[in-house]
Amino acid sequence: MPLVKRIIEPRYLCRGALPDGVASELECVTNSTLAAVIKQLGGLSRHAEDIFGELFTEANSFYLRMNSLQERVDLLAVKVTQLDSTVEEVSLQDINMRKAFRSSAVQDQQVVSRSSILNPVLEMYQHCDKPPPLNILTPYRDDKKDGLKFYTDPSYFFNLWKEKMLQATENKRKEKRRQKEQKHVEESSGREVKKVRKARNRRQEWNLMAYDKELRPDARVTPSPYHTSDDSMSPDRKVQEQREQEEAKKREPTGNDVATILSRRIAVEYSESEEESEPEDQEWSD
Repeated sequence: MPLVKRIIEPRYLCRGALPDGVASELECVTNSTLAAVIKQLGGLSRHAEDIFGELFTEANSFYLRMNSLQERVDLLAVKVTQLDSTVEEVSLQDINMRKAFRSSAVQDQQVVSRSSILNPVLEMYQHCDKPPPLNILTPYRDDKKDGLKFYTDPSYFFNLWKEKMLQATENKRKEKRRQKEQKHVEESSGREVKKVRKARNRRQEWNLMAYDKELRPDARVTPSPYHTSDDSMSPDRKVQEQREQEEAKKREPTGNDVATILSRRIAVEYSESEEESEPEDQEWSD
């Protein structure tokens, strides 16, 4: 459904009832039509001023970003000209040992919020009807949930996305731990372990296809034959896993905003890429 951003009022020029006791109806209709046209021109000029103000703000932000980028390019050009490949020799092992580049750019968050809402959209929002006062029923609920959120909840989609992202990150971490255990078992046993292909379940596949891609559960994580259940797990192993989870939570950045959740996901994927590149580094070093 398209959102009408700006509305020019009045929409209808000649519609309206004539007052009683008018001597010349044609002259009254003409005057009311001219007055409506003047009102439309005033609304159009107000919207034009708002549009040019938005363009000025966007152009100013683009100008500042281009200036900062040009400064970084100039500093990089000076640094490149000062390098001498005949004097400074860097081995391939030193390049692999260096940490990857990490940008310090701040990600934009809460782009669509009450503070960043546009003036015409804010005017439309203020003219809307208020939701029913269901929050007065909150003290009488046993679960202590806000009664108004059952009618309208602006944070519903963000909470849903956050839950799916955190679950996917946890699944990635579990899969990474499972691969470590499997590799350790293969190295300790010294023999090749046969991987049994999992039987396909058509009903489960069609049920997964019924979900949207963002809401689809991650079905790639399969139980490992080397990972025992919680009931058969030894107490030492349980304590070790609890310690690992606590340490991982301490290392993770705290917060529930978009940047923090994405940084957790990127950290897990980056750690996987580092481990995959370890054998290649060893081959090069030999």
